[in-house]
Amino acid sequence: MVCARRVHLSVERTLSTLSLAFIRVHSRATALIRPTVIALAAASAGFAATAPSKPNILVIVSDDQGYADTGFQGAKDIPTPHLDRLATSGVRFTNGYVTHPFCSPTRAGLMTGRYQQRFGHERNPFYNPADHREGLPTGETLLPARLRPAGYVTGWIGKWHLGAAPEFAPQRRGFVETYGFIGGGHRFRDWTANPAVEYQVPIERNGTAVETPPHLTAAFGAEAAAFIRRHAGEPWFLYLAFNSPHNPQEPTAERLARFAAIADPLRQKYAAQVSLMDDAIGETLAALRATQQEQRTLVFFFSDNGGPVGINGSDNSPLRGAKGSVYEGGIRVPFVVAWPGRIRGGATDERPVSSVDVFATSLAAAGVAMPTDRKYDSVNLLPYLTGEQRGSPHARLYWRNAALLAVREGEWKLVRGAGKSDELYHLSEDIGEARDVAAANPGVRTRLAAALDAWNQELIEPVFPGAGGAEKRAKKKAKQK
Repeated sequence: MVCARRVHLSVERTLSTLSLAFIRVHSRATALIRPTVIALAAASAGFAATAPSKPNILVIVSDDQGYADTGFQGAKDIPTPHLDRLATSGVRFTNGYVTHPFCSPTRAGLMTGRYQQRFGHERNPFYNPADHREGLPTGETLLPARLRPAGYVTGWIGKWHLGAAPEFAPQRRGFVETYGFIGGGHRFRDWTANPAVEYQVPIERNGTAVETPPHLTAAFGAEAAAFIRRHAGEPWFLYLAFNSPHNPQEPTAERLARFAAIADPLRQKYAAQVSLMDDAIGETLAALRATQQEQRTLVFFFSDNGGPVGINGSDNSPLRGAKGSVYEGGIRVPFVVAWPGRIRGGATDERPVSSVDVFATSLAAAGVAMPTDRKYDSVNLLPYLTGEQRGSPHARLYWRNAALLAVREGEWKLVRGAGKSDELYHLSEDIGEARDVAAANPGVRTRLAAALDAWNQELIEPVFPGAGGAEKRAKKKAKQK
């Protein structure tokens, strides 16, 4: 299939060259013929003669990336020139959040525009294609399925982690073109395909196994660039979900050598993986520019949760906590929104926003009305980004991870831990959540506690055991033997 695509691209380039040569030779032809020839040349080169009226939407998600681990967030040891350029072209949200400190629940909220606990997707599903509970409930309609009736070509590339059974597959949830792996993680290179091992399952294109790429991160970037070139003449939605820099850290030898100056071997591998991902994102964004689609493409970038500090080499400075925690280090992430020509570039926005807002913002950009069939938590950020609307998009943001809960209102944040008294922090003065000021502000504590209780009453319990439940069952079964 790779060879076939190369032949196809070669034919396209040849046709483009011949067509352009024809135009030059016959430049004195009649005005009636000339526009037709130009249109044919543009089409043969893979570009639309007229740009679609609706914008494209590109959602890029990294995996387990630390808050401090991009150049635009202050990283000194990991250059990320392509992400930095994206941040410069758009708005960097310093208070950008995800809806959960774990991988899969965040993705469920992103795709539905709802806090995932409203439909019981509060855990990471374990990988079992025969289990019909472990996945994003089929009663929820995903963002790509909302966009398709509006004329959008929808694509998913990368990590899925929203259920392994057939009914949970991306091509059953609104995606027309797919490339990636269904589970929650994967090897990056030198693996032997094995459908029974989650991190070694075959890479699939539209549900069919394809050849193993030399490096998974580079393959995702190349696939995204090809998708963008292929659909230059029609509006598209692309969800590009990297599994980098999630473990296992398997950068190429060449990329690892670039970071030899980093003393910590884990951080060194992590840095190399982030660098490879930045290059893949750069290839994706370059395709936008090359096909003249940059000005009509809304782009989001963020990590799916905070970095698991000490595990994969990530750094969440200056935040407290890590992946799994509802302190800032588990839920506040690098967050960029860009739309050159529509959103002023180079800005920094301190207002709290969330990954759940991708849903409403994308629908608004596409001219699709927000559904009203159930309660949605997503907010359209476009009027806030363009200056048409002032104030904060959210009165409050909420989190729940089992017995760990939190709520943020303005600069105040209340954290509730298992068996602990409610803690209160003033984030503009204490971003590291080092000083609990609950005792000194009883009125604020009471108000936020009541709001958190009311929100929690709207949620349901998890509808599947998840990866943790599977591990507990396996251990119990082993003891019984």
